[in-house]
Amino acid sequence: MRHMRKLFTLVLLIMIFATQTVYAEAKKLIPMGESIGIQLQLPFVYVAHDVLLPNGEWLKKGDFITELNGREIDSVSSLKEELDAESLTISVRKNNEKEERKISLNKDEANNILPFLKDETDGIGTLTFIDPESKQYGALGHQIVDGVLNAPPKFTDGSIFLASIEQIKKSSPGHPGYKISVIENNNIRLGSIKSNDLYGIFGNWETDIKQSLRQPIEIMREEDINLGKAELYTAIEGSTVEKFEIDIIKAEDSILQFIVTDKKLLDKTGGILQGMSGSPIIQDGKFVGAVTHMFVEQPSKGAAISVVEMLKKSPD
Repeated sequence: MRHMRKLFTLVLLIMIFATQTVYAEAKKLIPMGESIGIQLQLPFVYVAHDVLLPNGEWLKKGDFITELNGREIDSVSSLKEELDAESLTISVRKNNEKEERKISLNKDEANNILPFLKDETDGIGTLTFIDPESKQYGALGHQIVDGVLNAPPKFTDGSIFLASIEQIKKSSPGHPGYKISVIENNNIRLGSIKSNDLYGIFGNWETDIKQSLRQPIEIMREEDINLGKAELYTAIEGSTVEKFEIDIIKAEDSILQFIVTDKKLLDKTGGILQGMSGSPIIQDGKFVGAVTHMFVEQPSKGAAISVVEMLKKSPD
C-alpha cells in the first residue's frame, strides 16, 4: 500500500495448529509481483479532510455523515440524491463518539463539501500469489488500515485492478519513497476482496490464470529458509514484473529480514518503496514469503512474512 507503516520492532504473530502448516506447505502457488490498485467500498460516508463551513462550523477529518434531511446516508451517491432541496440539514457523528450534531446548509454549500466526502478506501500494493487450485489470491502481506479512520475499515465490497507504474519517488534514509501508478485495462477487475486480515487481503481471482507467465512453485518450509541470496519479484516500470537480488539476513519464526543488493533496484528506488507490500520472495526456486515493511532509516532493508504464515489467514 501507499501507507506502509514504519517498522522498528516486529510484533509476535499468533500461532496455530501444526495441521494447518502441513496443509500450507503441500500447496503450490503462482508467485506474482504485479502492482495492483485496491478499492474497498464502505457502508458509510466520512469526511476525508477538515472543512470550514460558511457558518463558521467545521467538518473535521474522520467525522461521519449519518443523515441528510432525516434520511439515512450510507454512500456519497445516496447523499447526492438529497441535494435538490434548497435547505439542508446534515447529521454528523464524531469518529469515536455517539453524539451527533446537526448542521444547516444551503444547496450550494452542500455541493461544495462533496469533494471532501468519501465512501471508499483505495490504495496501491503488490499481488503476492494466486492459488491455481482454489482460484484465490493473496496480496500485501499486511492489513489495510484507512489513513483517515486509523483503523481497518468495514467494507461491503472490494476489488483489485492491474496498476501500471508511471513514476517512482525514490526512498532515502528517513524518507520513504513510493510508486505513482494508474489503473490499466479500462478498470477491468482482476478479483474480489473477500477479507482484509492481519496478513493481507485475500479474495477470488476472476481473470484467466493462464495469462500468468509464471508457473506454480512449491512453498518453502520456514525451517528450510536459509540466510543468503534470494529474489524479490516486483514491478517498478509499467506493469512488467522483474526479479531483483536480495540477501536474507534474518529468519526467525515466520518473520524475515533482508537487504536489497540488486544495483538496478537500488539505483531506481533506493531500496524498498511504499507500494511494494506483498512482493513475493523466492529462494532456490521455492516460495518463501512476501514483503511487508521497510526500515525507514535504512530503506535498503526490509521485512517480510513467510508465505506459510500468510496462508494461515487466507479465507476458506
